[in-house]
Amino acid sequence: MKLSDRRILVTGGAGLIGSHLAGALAEDNHVVAVDDLSKGERDRVPEGVEFARADLLDADDVAEVVTEDLDVVFHLAAYTDTNFDDDRVLFEENTEMTYNLLQRMEDVGVSNLAFTSSSTVYGEAPMPTPEDYAPLEPISIYGASKLADEGLLSTYAHSYDFQVWTFRFANIVGPYQRGNVIPDFIQKLQQDPDTLTILGDGRQEKSYLHVEECVRAIQHVVEHADRDLNVYNLGTRTTTSVTRIADIVADEMGLDPSYEFTGGDRGWVGDVPKMRLSIEKLSALGFEPQQSSDEAVRDAARDLIGEIVG
Repeated sequence: MKLSDRRILVTGGAGLIGSHLAGALAEDNHVVAVDDLSKGERDRVPEGVEFARADLLDADDVAEVVTEDLDVVFHLAAYTDTNFDDDRVLFEENTEMTYNLLQRMEDVGVSNLAFTSSSTVYGEAPMPTPEDYAPLEPISIYGASKLADEGLLSTYAHSYDFQVWTFRFANIVGPYQRGNVIPDFIQKLQQDPDTLTILGDGRQEKSYLHVEECVRAIQHVVEHADRDLNVYNLGTRTTTSVTRIADIVADEMGLDPSYEFTGGDRGWVGDVPKMRLSIEKLSALGFEPQQSSDEAVRDAARDLIGEIVG
């Protein structure tokens, strides 16, 4: 699907990925960013992007923003297990938002949807994990909600003539991010420059992709993958350990703290200690990430230190 001269809706448009995606798409399209601002911030929405405050749990709000003149919806709005304490509500509301969106799209004849899923749908899988790995056995409520969403999208692609692009992300990092390991380390070191507490044993090792590369990859796949249901991993070929992230953040802050570990091989309940996605399918479509995982972490750390520390 060619992404030019289109009318596009981006849900979660005031969040990390959504704001960057909306800005990139607005160069050649009319883009409306939708967000309830429960965790996103209005000032993240770039100039040139129309903004609408709406709650996807409210049918009237959904009807207001999903109109028949849309060409494609990019659905990024979701609660995550790092900013939501009630697992049941997280699961129910994530899937309800997606179902509300799909039903309204069907009602008005809009049938192109790009969806941001997660590597968490795989659970603890062999690495590198390809898109056709099975069985999918998530170990977190967030991962379970994303897998349920994928089931809905598959149904609409196969039974209701939708074209769907589903993206299973590695860890996406970049400016404005809060509530994950990089800003957490920065804030801890700002409070105590000498000692850094690290959740788990520090050997958790995952793939990190910078948000700018993530946005380019999303656009590339939507423009070049043309099946009814298109599922793609987005990540890097390399990984970075939690201790290595601590080293990078400390280095960028000019500090040399000692590390204290809480112990265990997981940082929290539902944490997948090691994750690296296969990106062979993405590469075969003509997109190759330019940064390593370490480089993505360092770029994000620099931006976030500037925002948090000043």
